[in-house]
Amino acid sequence: MKQLLCLLAFLPGLACASGAWQASSPGPGLQNRGMQASSPALTAREPVDGAITEVSWRYVLTGPAPSGLVVHLCAEKRCVPLDGASGTTRGLSNLTAYQGLYFVYGVQGKGRLHRDLRVLSNQVMVNYH
Repeated sequence: MKQLLCLLAFLPGLACASGAWQASSPGPGLQNRGMQASSPALTAREPVDGAITEVSWRYVLTGPAPSGLVVHLCAEKRCVPLDGASGTTRGLSNLTAYQGLYFVYGVQGKGRLHRDLRVLSNQVMVNYH
């Protein structure tokens, strides 16, 4: 409803801010299956006011993804599974846009990985209104 009011300009003083922020960081490494590792929190450089509408993500590994790789993008109270190294999700919609987001990496199974998993970079672009 607020968006409709903003579009119709019935309430010129009503804040209809929307925008986006992006952040990136190096990621963690994993040596064993059955373990998880988290990236550092990715946050807006300056305070933003609003709710998340959509998040685009991208992560880059040092090599091919090992079988059983499971990656989630998380906020304080919610995580969404990611279905590839890049994409877009609305699974974090309506959460506070200023909170930090982080990636959680894990490889299903037991034992040592054939090659260590290293995440070169984690990137998010957060759209909010």
